[in-house]
Amino acid sequence: MNQPDFEKPVLLPGKLGNPKMRIEDDPRLDPRLLTALRKYGLLKQVGPLPVTVKSSILDLIDFCIQAEKGWEEENARIYGHVKPNPEVVVETAVIRGVDDNEIKLFIHRPKNSDSNLPGILYLHGGGMVMLSTTGPIYRQWRDELALSGLVTVGVEFRNAGGRLGPHPFPAGLNDCFAALSWMHKNKSFLKVSGIVISGESGGGNLAIATCLKAKQANLLAVVQGVYAQAPILANAYIDKDPTIPSLFECDGYAGMDLALVAALTKLYDPKQIFSFDPLAWPLFANKELLRGLPPHYISVNELDPHRDEGIAYVRKLLDAGVQASSRTINGTHHVADMKFRKEAPDIFFDTIGSIKSFADRVSRGL
Repeated sequence: MNQPDFEKPVLLPGKLGNPKMRIEDDPRLDPRLLTALRKYGLLKQVGPLPVTVKSSILDLIDFCIQAEKGWEEENARIYGHVKPNPEVVVETAVIRGVDDNEIKLFIHRPKNSDSNLPGILYLHGGGMVMLSTTGPIYRQWRDELALSGLVTVGVEFRNAGGRLGPHPFPAGLNDCFAALSWMHKNKSFLKVSGIVISGESGGGNLAIATCLKAKQANLLAVVQGVYAQAPILANAYIDKDPTIPSLFECDGYAGMDLALVAALTKLYDPKQIFSFDPLAWPLFANKELLRGLPPHYISVNELDPHRDEGIAYVRKLLDAGVQASSRTINGTHHVADMKFRKEAPDIFFDTIGSIKSFADRVSRGL
């Protein structure tokens, strides 16, 4: 057996080893995702960012509206052909939020199912600043969760920007918490055996924060678990935290430019008074707040700049005595497991199955 040559430099991954590395040149990327990124024109070089953290709130609001249109067009190119599944029954409900605002809920349930099933409170992505749960990617996600045997409730919460904004923190979180309270009070009507809060990206932030808010409100017993995908948790995107190496390793991969993320998160907290509030940025939660939380499962993507935020949160949960697990989906970028059903169905359905398995387990108290 050859002995390792310790005089050779260790090749660090991503931009840690090559600051000019782009995702299409990273050998770790799943070739199917590279094909998908090329197919949908998602590898285009972008020029200087049109906004920064120093931009005015009005400029950021205007930019967010345009960026949201771009994201919606992208999602429509990928998922616009997908029709509602006839094997899923979809109902809507409208509830009132703490600001007497209307919150629309979309309830997806497998057809011809009369038994109690685990419930999912689903919170869509968009960095807490844009997009709508009515989008085709989120509608299909709820359909697939329902087909797996889960009653899934999507929340049209207020955003800090875009068409459903501008409503800074804590507006969106308050809407998610109102939906959780409604779902608990209507468990019999919904025929759910328990509630798992789930979401991806900004929705992962809100899923985790909604659980923390439930603890502060002494309503933690209504939450059986939290399943977060690629959560955005750290608020450390300009002065990057060196303990979160993925912020350096994967910055800019597949459009996840952290300077732009930082600019848009300014809409979430325009006066920067919640920069260390764990309900806004859960990675700042202390052990006392974390202690006693229900089981958590954090799914992250290997080539995502936010990868190590989720892993760091799992470590904090474990240190606080909370049952917590995580997985890293190799070869994938930010929420690619959810985005490219057609191109990588195994990855897509592995995540659906993972959520289903977690919900089944915690609904049994395991």
